[in-house]
Amino acid sequence: MATRWGLCGAGKISHDFSVAMKTLPPGDHQIAVIASRSLERAKEFANRHGIPKAYGSYEELANDPDIDMVYVGVLHTEHWRVGLLFLKAGKNVLCEKPFAMNSRQVKDLVATAKKNNVFLMEAIWSRCFPLYAEVRRLLAEEAVGEVKLVKAYFGSPQLHIPRSVEKELGGGALLDIGVYCLQFVLMVFNGERPESIQATGVLLDSGVDESVVVVMKFSRNRMAFCTFSIAVRLPNDAVIAGTKGSIKVLGPMHCPTTLVVNDKELEYPLPEPGLPLNFDNSTGLRFEAEEVRQCLLKGLKESPRMPLADSVLLTEIMDEIRKQVGVVFSQDSQ
Repeated sequence: MATRWGLCGAGKISHDFSVAMKTLPPGDHQIAVIASRSLERAKEFANRHGIPKAYGSYEELANDPDIDMVYVGVLHTEHWRVGLLFLKAGKNVLCEKPFAMNSRQVKDLVATAKKNNVFLMEAIWSRCFPLYAEVRRLLAEEAVGEVKLVKAYFGSPQLHIPRSVEKELGGGALLDIGVYCLQFVLMVFNGERPESIQATGVLLDSGVDESVVVVMKFSRNRMAFCTFSIAVRLPNDAVIAGTKGSIKVLGPMHCPTTLVVNDKELEYPLPEPGLPLNFDNSTGLRFEAEEVRQCLLKGLKESPRMPLADSVLLTEIMDEIRKQVGVVFSQDSQ
């Protein structure tokens, strides 16, 4: 049986997700429904992607009995509210990153998923890439000795994009792209909580973070260094430095195709898209879709690639960074 998907949100990421789905066997994956707050928009999206059903509300999708998995691709200020709607309706959910606006909201989503005995995963698609699997394998066999330092950069000029700069839309570098640098560090250090976090950054007039530098110290004198910015382009690579060599993930580190292990280059090409994409390497969204299918087939309620504990820790770290840099959202006081 194919996994029957319902898409929540008819924006850019849902478009790319649908295009990526077309690179997977139709016997395994099927987008059965698209739901938007605008029926017109949902119908337009359905026509473009050949989706049989279109809804003009999220509630209709929540009440559809013929759906195995809901993909939440709405603005992240809405993730908590919309996520709860589906989880309480007994739906399995793959929710775009960042999971929610703060750790309180994330813990609420996790608790609701457990209470309703449904699958929940934060769509950190990076974790599902074959290249990331190879990085985990290399680390497990200590291919570069003991890891001492991890660094990750992500800079993308986005000051012209309203959702990146406006506080009401959950703007700022941290929640949008910094999350990728931090999740990489947590993957390398096996979801361990850092012993200390030091963050400094600059804010836009709107009160969201434009550029941030984070230094984290882990047990056994291991360090991580992350820089992210929505003002400038950075190399967008990630480096793991160990006592016997290094692993370098070439940019874009969040959806990578090239790995350099002690100067040896390895390529992991992606399938070509059938329609133009909005974001880099988006056909790689196929990997998280397949990961979710495999989890469902095994009866799992979370993904071992991106466990819920990692999502909670990730958001707690982001809360601490925001506190140090001085970014406060209205959701923090609700």
